Amino acid sequence: MNSRIEEAIDWPVFMSRHDMLWSTRPISWDEGAFLGNGMLGAMMYSEEHRDKRNVLRFVLGRSDITASRPGNRDFSVRVPIGELALELEGWIYQPCEIRLDLWNAELRAVIPTTKGEVRIRALIHATAPVLLVELDADEGEHDAKLKWYAYPEVDPVLKNADGINLNQFIPETTVQHLKSGEISIGVQEYGSGEGCTTAWLTCRPDPTERKLGKWNRQTCILTVMKGVDNTVRDQAVQELRAVPLSTIGWEAWLHAHRQWWHHYYPESFISIPDTQLESFYWIQMYKLASATRADSLPIDNQGPWLTSTPWPGLWFNMNVQMSYSPIYTANRLHLGMSLIRSLQEHQEQLIRNVPKAYRKDSAGLGRSSSYNLHSPVTDEVGNLTWVMHNCWRHCRYAMDDNMLQDVVYPLLRRSVCLYLHLLEEGQDGRLHLPPTVSPEYGSFKQLKIADAHYDLALLRWGCETLIRITDKLGIHDSLHDRWRDVLDRLVPFPVDSSGYMIGENQRLDFGHRHFSHLLAAFPLQLVGDTEEERELILRSLRHWIGLEGDLRGFSFTGAASIAAILGLGDEALAYLRSLMHLIKPNTMYKEAGPVIETPLAGAESIHDMLLQSRGERISVFPAVPEEWPEAVFHRLRSEGGFLVSAVREEGRTAWIHICSLAGGSCRIATDMVSSPDAGLVLEIGGMSTVCPIQADGWIHLVMQAGEEAYIYSDHWSGSSPFKISPIPAEKGKCNMFGSRKPWRLYGIPR
Repeated sequence: MNSRIEEAIDWPVFMSRHDMLWSTRPISWDEGAFLGNGMLGAMMYSEEHRDKRNVLRFVLGRSDITASRPGNRDFSVRVPIGELALELEGWIYQPCEIRLDLWNAELRAVIPTTKGEVRIRALIHATAPVLLVELDADEGEHDAKLKWYAYPEVDPVLKNADGINLNQFIPETTVQHLKSGEISIGVQEYGSGEGCTTAWLTCRPDPTERKLGKWNRQTCILTVMKGVDNTVRDQAVQELRAVPLSTIGWEAWLHAHRQWWHHYYPESFISIPDTQLESFYWIQMYKLASATRADSLPIDNQGPWLTSTPWPGLWFNMNVQMSYSPIYTANRLHLGMSLIRSLQEHQEQLIRNVPKAYRKDSAGLGRSSSYNLHSPVTDEVGNLTWVMHNCWRHCRYAMDDNMLQDVVYPLLRRSVCLYLHLLEEGQDGRLHLPPTVSPEYGSFKQLKIADAHYDLALLRWGCETLIRITDKLGIHDSLHDRWRDVLDRLVPFPVDSSGYMIGENQRLDFGHRHFSHLLAAFPLQLVGDTEEERELILRSLRHWIGLEGDLRGFSFTGAASIAAILGLGDEALAYLRSLMHLIKPNTMYKEAGPVIETPLAGAESIHDMLLQSRGERISVFPAVPEEWPEAVFHRLRSEGGFLVSAVREEGRTAWIHICSLAGGSCRIATDMVSSPDAGLVLEIGGMSTVCPIQADGWIHLVMQAGEEAYIYSDHWSGSSPFKISPIPAEKGKCNMFGSRKPWRLYGIPR
């Protein structure tokens, strides 16, 4: 590729305007500064209780540490594992200076106390399961110390700071303290061979430095491993001994951490004139890579930052699907491999999840599970099919036929077969589904509805996609005609005057936080091609959001994406701003417990305002609000394996750049076409021509792998560089997230 795009992005400066800042100490999970590397996590915060005002906590988490509940009930659940506490001589005083440096994925802090001052740097290494905490203490805090506590040893004042959830299982735990040379080891056993092992090493300077009045430096490196046997202990010790403590080796180790993140962020770029939402977006990109990696576990309901929760595992009736939704357009497909790998590794379990009579050809997922995906299907039938929609997107954005054939096709086929076993022919000659649960609607009433929109949409999408896959791969499947028959005879989506219904004879009568009755519109996009369908979607959307009784944060992310699909940028923005009222100060989200998918899905809603793709269709700036006259994105990815960049200036698209990674055709929708004096230039393969606009208003392109195309108005100087640079930040709107900032007075000159 010989791109003419000039990337005028000073990444450290740009990202610094989105760093999370605290001028008062964070006092809860809602405000904590979080670190992670896809498996190991830590969140730093304090506690208001007067007896603990001298403690700054690094609450630890590791995604794979689970415990079995008594009686082999349900599934193994995530459990808390303890914390590294910074215990100070004095009380933590105000104001402090805490910054979560996103570009370097490091936390830095200056903490005054009533006795002195400490300075902190902390990180979790990008590629090693090691937490580093560096502490510099002045003479007044010369006895400040870092101390590890197993979860049972954590003071109840701290342990219960985020509340107690009576539905959360906490195993009986025995703690053993050991030493291996200079390394301390803590083993927590839950019984039946389950548990975790923590190892840590604290290095201090020569004691004579104190006498010289220098700062007292401590460096603590800590790791946590799943398991309690000698092999695990040895592994933990080896992990710490692999950290080079010499000056040269230490700098190289830290450099490797930073380099990983410096490579990660520029995989794509967006900038919008709403600085708060722009910051929110980039913190979600940081959060994604902190929560999962290609070789890690799937993202569960909280990522590696566990706190009090009734949901200590994976939930498949929306949470997992929405957690992964931003990675495709953001061009961060490697993060999605954690989900793909999990499905590959547990295909046999997915088969065992369905009734024995169906296992010959079917597979499924119930509502929730641990990482082994053991989750029998009962009354929620379509969850695996929805997960396969994520995998289908992954294949379409990567153009990976091997993944399509080895993972998506066999598992999607099995998930659809489960539906085929349930279909019944009615007296009307149509195919109907028996009563099932439409996720989240009437949960406490345990409502089951025949012909639920949720299941009809997933079955229809599944059959359409299987036909498309087998045609593409040249597979002669014996069920091909059966899928076609289902598409021809499946009962239509139930509709009434309010829009899409929950199912047969069940309109949306009361508040419904889930968009399960709108799945055909989003994310499956089975409808919306005609004005009649778009009017129906809009009517359904506004009726749903108008019933305020049970809306949640993810209701607004779904609403924003649906509005964006309809081209309603102002409405999409209004929904996202409603979401901002529910997001915690550190951009986490919580109901009865943490649910990470909501803020992550908010990032996908922003994508939907900037770039949409469906099949060969790519829509550039399809739903930009009126108050965003400028916007820019670079290397966002679309279906078909295209990387798309575009700049919006003075309320119109200035230029578009498209790079084909796999070769193929695409159709571009842009507001440049609708300009009355549109004279568009297409530059491709080094040649400039008049841009061909088809009768349908789309720009049709056929590109070779590696080929680039530029589209711009003939009024715009194509000889000028195609420049990518950030939108100027709004005054007073940088660094909005971190601790609570009720004292910020908006509209007052600063």
